[in-house]
Amino acid sequence: MQPPGNSDAFRNLVQQGRPPVIAQILPALNSGGVEQGVIDINKAIVAAGGTSIVISGGGKRAAEIAAAGGLHIQLPVNTKNPLKMWRNIGLIKKALRAHNVNILHACSRAPAWSAQFAVKGTAARYVTSCHSAHSISGALKRFYNSSITKGERVIAVSRFLEKYLADNYSIDPAIIRVIHRGVEIEKFDPALVDAAKVAATLKSLGIPDGAKVILLPARITRSKGHKVLIDAIQQLGRTDVIGVLLGSDIGFENYRQELDEYIREKGMGDYIRIASNIDMPLAYMMATIVAAPSTVPEGFGRAPIEAQAMGRPVITAAHGGMMETVVPGETGWLVEPGSAASLAEALKTALALPADVQSGLAARLRDYARQNFTNERMGKATLAVYAELL
Repeated sequence: MQPPGNSDAFRNLVQQGRPPVIAQILPALNSGGVEQGVIDINKAIVAAGGTSIVISGGGKRAAEIAAAGGLHIQLPVNTKNPLKMWRNIGLIKKALRAHNVNILHACSRAPAWSAQFAVKGTAARYVTSCHSAHSISGALKRFYNSSITKGERVIAVSRFLEKYLADNYSIDPAIIRVIHRGVEIEKFDPALVDAAKVAATLKSLGIPDGAKVILLPARITRSKGHKVLIDAIQQLGRTDVIGVLLGSDIGFENYRQELDEYIREKGMGDYIRIASNIDMPLAYMMATIVAAPSTVPEGFGRAPIEAQAMGRPVITAAHGGMMETVVPGETGWLVEPGSAASLAEALKTALALPADVQSGLAARLRDYARQNFTNERMGKATLAVYAELL
């Protein structure tokens, strides 16, 4: 893996009167880490003086592209149907030529299959990115996943994914660029959160005054470790600790029902809340500790860096890209994946920290996030990759 080049090269092209036209492509613009990354890079391109285009099948966040100065082109790229993916090649190629695109950046596997053929015969160079260690259950699945390795440059969002690519696919390590995701540090600022709104939200959730809140912010899906946290809180045996599982269950309603039943069976109804649609900075300010006990290794994981930007200590499972977001013993704790006992022990340690230690830790966490995980840092590194090919 080579480090990204100098992002000044991108700005130099702008100053020379040759502002790059960058198109990102993904299935849809709804919730998720990939979607957030595309939205953030759209802003970075525009801020640097380039032209930003996002091609997707639409979604509830599509309007954010134009609001930041980019152009959203809606095409039916949110499909895994081979015939429709083949038809998309011509549609994408037409868009690339119409807008004189210089770089096409594919951020997901299905549209990457269309994109890698669409760039042929155009002036566009090709970049892909890997956001997840997709399962490889056989030769066909490996072949399908391989579309993310076909870029002239391949961005991995963690060193964990860099190794995943090198171990599983025939890819030249020299073309991989590791760029950690970032957080909008101006948004995730404790000083901007109204304490009265925090108190009102806690009250609306039925959380008693003085309770310690353990926040697990993630979609309500099986791999996020909700049951591990429920079991860990039960093992603590404390009446002043409440777990809040914050995330959308859209598309995962069956698992949500299973989770509700699990809480009832465990007799944990008084100590677990499931919620959605809470502003994330406010949610982090409600929390005493943020937990990310995913049972499957994640490519990166935004929750740990957002939590640290808000001055909240983090406990994460010791696997995947999240290991790169926490400094054990300094900014958080790593625990054995899937182990409620390991998580309970870390919670016990974190909850026992004296008030003065907690205050100093909060400041250190915010500094760590600002130094390592900002959108500005991510944007500069990504623009540098684009500049390498221009």
